[in-house]
Amino acid sequence: MFAKTNIAVIAAVGLTQFSSFAYAETTLNVASAGSQNMVDYVKTYLAPKFEATHPGVKVNVVGTGPGDAGSHKIMEKLSAQNDSGLAKWDIDVAVVHQKIGGELVKDGLLAKYRSDIDTGKMVSRDSAKNALGINVNGYVMPMFHSQTAIAYNSDFIKNPPKSYDELIKWTQQHPKSFGYNGIKNGMSGVSFVTGWIYAYGTDANKLSSMPYDKSVESSWKKAFAELKQFNKNITFTPGNAGTLDMLNRGEIFMGPVWVDMFYSWKEQGKIPPSLKLSLIAPGMPGQPMYYVTPTKAQHPKLAREFIELATSPEIQAEGIVKKFNWYPGIDANYVKAKLDRATWEKLFAEITPSDLSKYGKSFPIGPYFDDIKEGYERNVSN
Repeated sequence: MFAKTNIAVIAAVGLTQFSSFAYAETTLNVASAGSQNMVDYVKTYLAPKFEATHPGVKVNVVGTGPGDAGSHKIMEKLSAQNDSGLAKWDIDVAVVHQKIGGELVKDGLLAKYRSDIDTGKMVSRDSAKNALGINVNGYVMPMFHSQTAIAYNSDFIKNPPKSYDELIKWTQQHPKSFGYNGIKNGMSGVSFVTGWIYAYGTDANKLSSMPYDKSVESSWKKAFAELKQFNKNITFTPGNAGTLDMLNRGEIFMGPVWVDMFYSWKEQGKIPPSLKLSLIAPGMPGQPMYYVTPTKAQHPKLAREFIELATSPEIQAEGIVKKFNWYPGIDANYVKAKLDRATWEKLFAEITPSDLSKYGKSFPIGPYFDDIKEGYERNVSN
């Protein structure tokens, strides 16, 4: 009699309320690497939207820090829980950088889930399958794609360099007017140096794919020597934001920046309208951030639903493109219909889809990436 009564009650309250009953007092734990604005995005934008559609679920968001170090902390925690033999781990969804995403898959710490969510079929870029040489197909959903480019002041530069070759000539004619942040103060500088190696060392296609060949590094000596000479004509900046600050103050007239940060600062009036972007040949790297869910997440179904919401065309349009000026993680054609014309055109105003296709490169696979940074320290910094 008791069981029959409860079945009747459940049928009467309907699916939504049953969902609320089933998820009562459930906590979905989300760990996000990346800068504070990314953590705030998950905490103040995504989490409330998810909680509104999942009554009784509380999304707990923890930031683990910027750069690969933040993603490393997530990997260390999952590895420790795996090693300890825990049946369930305390991270349900993680936001990680491309490099660590591949390492997590290689170590067997992630669930293969993309075919289980509706938005899984909306990804089209290679980064959804390949993380710096590691097959991550099915294990990751790109949150967004970021891209580096050269910012320049169009009041003073009417014909910006179109290639690294032209940039070198420009810096020789305008000493100290180009600035970048080396390789220790932010990824825009690392991206610029990586692009240099793509231009004068080994092409991006080879360095971004397997197999790794340590002997390739020996062919970069001339490239590093020329970069050391190049650095004598430039100004070092204190970081990604520092490059934009110095551009704003007129202390430099050109420098590599992240596209999303550039457009956000422009919208906030922190840099003048005269600053524009150019993506030079043979290209500069960008990278995605990934949504992943661990192998032994406490709430795998809720985790997939959270990622499905976060990668829906509506959220990608409103949250990723309009709020942050990031390129969407899913195919842009799914997002275009959700955007007004002005926003869509702004996204591709100075760096066209054709530019992205030709000059938007991936970072190299991990071992080559380490070789580039170590080579810079050994041959350029000293």
